[in-house]
Amino acid sequence: MQLNLESAQTRLANMNMGDMPVMEFRPSPSRVDSDWFSRYKKLCHEFMESLTDSVNELAFMNLTQDEFMALIMGRALPRNTSIRFRIPLIWGGKLETENLFMCWTFPQSNNLDIFIAEQHDAPTVWLPNPAKKVYIPSHNASGGDGGNATDDRLSQMAAQIKHSHNM
Repeated sequence: MQLNLESAQTRLANMNMGDMPVMEFRPSPSRVDSDWFSRYKKLCHEFMESLTDSVNELAFMNLTQDEFMALIMGRALPRNTSIRFRIPLIWGGKLETENLFMCWTFPQSNNLDIFIAEQHDAPTVWLPNPAKKVYIPSHNASGGDGGNATDDRLSQMAAQIKHSHNM
């Protein structure tokens, strides 16, 4: 299905991701090296370790302290989270941290798979391209009456980690 910018944005809005920025892209089939997966796993660890600058977004994920620490130390992704390519490798995307972003597996990552698959035969596709490393839909990013205790706690932990790693 060939989408234009307006129809791509409408489709994402129907999936409760109306705030997801998209980029226009012309897919060009590319060869993927046979060792891509082992390189991808290493890249995921680097990406997770780079998330110390994304504490504000991570605060809205309601991670436990153990999940947060495992994530930013590059040890483990929290349950129901995915690391996604902005541009798929088979279309020329690079194995680089700048080509990755994190979101909830369900429903966001699953919906993005559907969104991209619906465009499989189009000469031009619209790919998700969030502005930050962690995509949190705007309807999940509003604080409640409880204040910013989680954000403050995670910010302090991230600052301590940065200091201990001389970042």
